[in-house]
Amino acid sequence: MCISLVNKYNVAGPRYTSYPTVPYWDINSFSLQQWKASLKQSFAESNDSEGLSLYLHLPFCENLCTFCGCHKRITKRHEVELPYLNAVLKEWSLYRTFLEQKPKIKELHLGGGTPTFFSPENLKFLISELLKVSEVADDYEFSFEGHPNNTTKEHLEVLYDLGFRRVSFGVQDYNLNVQKAINRIQPFENVAKVTTLAREIGYTSVGHDIIFGLPFQTEDDVIETIIKTGTLMPDRIAFYSYAHVPWIKGNGQRGFNDADLPSGESKRKQYETGKRILENVSYKEIGMDHFALKSDSLCVAMQNETLHRNFMGYTASKTKAMIGLGVSSISDSWYGFAQNVKSIEEYYHLIDEGIIPIYRGHILNEEDLKIREHILNLMCHFNTSWKNESMTFNELPEVLIKLKEFENDGLIEFKDKALDVTEKGRPFIRNICMAFDLLLQRTKPNTQLFSMTI
Repeated sequence: MCISLVNKYNVAGPRYTSYPTVPYWDINSFSLQQWKASLKQSFAESNDSEGLSLYLHLPFCENLCTFCGCHKRITKRHEVELPYLNAVLKEWSLYRTFLEQKPKIKELHLGGGTPTFFSPENLKFLISELLKVSEVADDYEFSFEGHPNNTTKEHLEVLYDLGFRRVSFGVQDYNLNVQKAINRIQPFENVAKVTTLAREIGYTSVGHDIIFGLPFQTEDDVIETIIKTGTLMPDRIAFYSYAHVPWIKGNGQRGFNDADLPSGESKRKQYETGKRILENVSYKEIGMDHFALKSDSLCVAMQNETLHRNFMGYTASKTKAMIGLGVSSISDSWYGFAQNVKSIEEYYHLIDEGIIPIYRGHILNEEDLKIREHILNLMCHFNTSWKNESMTFNELPEVLIKLKEFENDGLIEFKDKALDVTEKGRPFIRNICMAFDLLLQRTKPNTQLFSMTI
C-alpha cells in the first residue's frame, strides 16, 4: 500500500455501525415516546415477514482487558448473575407489552462483557424464559461471544440445545508480551480446545476475533497469530484495528503509553500482511475488517448484496427492527436509535419502575435515512448509486466534489450516477463514507471523538 496515502487518510473517523453516529444524535429533541412510536412502526411493517433481532448485553467480566472498548462491570461475585438476568427479562416484558403482537425472533446475539461469565444453568434460564413468550423465525440464527478461558463444554452444549449454532471467540493475539500489555493471558491451547469442542457438538459457524495495532505488537506477531488461527480454520474471522480511545473509555485503556502502539504505517502493514495470509488460505474479505470461508453465509450474502451492518457488526440477514436489552445496549428501529442507561443500578431502578431504561437516542429524518442507505451500501457492498430520486439529497453536489479527490487517488471510480470503491480504495472505506457524512461535515468536532481510520 502507498505510504503517502496512509499518511494522507489516517485521520480520526467513525466506524459507521450506524448513521448518524452516536456523537451526532439529536438527543435534545428525542423522547421515549418517539422511540416507542418508531419501533412500533417498524415492528408492524416487518414482524410477520422478517421478524426482529435481539441483542442481549451481559456486562460482567472477572478481569479487565485493557484493549476493550465495551461497557462492562468487573467482578468475581457470581451472585450478580440472576438479579441481572431477571432485570433483562423484565425489560423484554416491557417491550412485549407495548408492541402488543407476539414478537418473532430472527436473530439473537449474546454479547458483553463476557457472556460465559454466566453459568450454563443461568444462561439456559434466560434464553428459555425469553423464548417462552416469543415466536422463532424459520430461518433464525442464534449466536454468542465466548471467552476461550472460561467457555466450558456445558456452556456450548446448553446453548446448542437452545438453538445456538454460531459462536465467536476473542483471540486478539498469541504473543505473550502483547497479552500481558492488554491483560488477556490466553494460550493457543485454550482456543484450540473450545474451537474443537464447538465443532464436535455441532456448531456450524465458529469465529475468531483478532486485533492488529495492539501495544508492543509487531508484524511478526500478527503473522504468528494468523498462521496459528489458520490451523484451526474458523469459519469467520474478525480482523480489526485496535481503537485507542482512552479519552472515552477512561483508565481501562491507559495501561500503556501511546508510544507503545504501532504507528499508522505499521498498523496498515500488519493488516495488509494478515489479509494476504488469510486470502492465501481461502478466506475472502467481507466488508470492512471481516473475513469468511467461501462456504459461510457472510460470504454468500456479500456476493448476493444482502450483507447488512448494524451495532452487532456484519450480518448475513437484515431485520428492520433490532432491540437491545441490558445496560448500554443500543436498539435500532430503522427510523430511530435508542441507548439504554449505562449504570447497572440505574438500570435496575428504571426496570423496577416499569420504565424502558432508555437515556438517549435519535429519530432519523428524511435526509438521515438517505445518507444511512449510502453509507450502508458502501460499508457492505463497496458501491452506491443516486440514479433513483429517492437517493438524492440537497448537498449531493458538494459530496461529489469531495469524492473527486478519492477518484484522483484511484480509490473510487465514478459511473453513471454511481460509484464503485476500487480494490485499492477498500482500506479507506471509512474515509470515503465520511464524505457522505453531512452531520460530520457541518459540525467538525472540537475534540477527538473517534479512533483513527487506518
